[in-house]
Amino acid sequence: QLQLAESGGGLVQPGGSLRLSCAASGSALAYRAIGWFRQAPGKEREGVCSISNASITTQYADSVKGRFTISRDNAKNMVYLQMNNLKPEDTGIYYCAARTSGLPTMAKDAYSFWGQGTQVTVSS
Repeated sequence: QLQLAESGGGLVQPGGSLRLSCAASGSALAYRAIGWFRQAPGKEREGVCSISNASITTQYADSVKGRFTISRDNAKNMVYLQMNNLKPEDTGIYYCAARTSGLPTMAKDAYSFWGQGTQVTVSS
């Protein structure tokens, strides 16, 4: 059974950077598309970005384009989210998720496997 574990969250000032990691165990990620999602207090979980199984295709929410970069290392069973120029509205719990298909999507219902999340707080 595939298990995902996020790490790298924390408190950062506006304009700062964080790099989130998502480690997979129990099964290989190589054939699966991966998505990053976030949930702010009182709001629904929303898609942030996604990446195809072979890193050929990526998708980003308009709110993070040009600031966030998703990448993966299939040999290490890892996925990363580099977040630059962070804003207070980026605050939330960040989740990585994996789906059976290799095609990326930011529709959360398309993902079967989820991590527990890591908190990101952007505040001065």
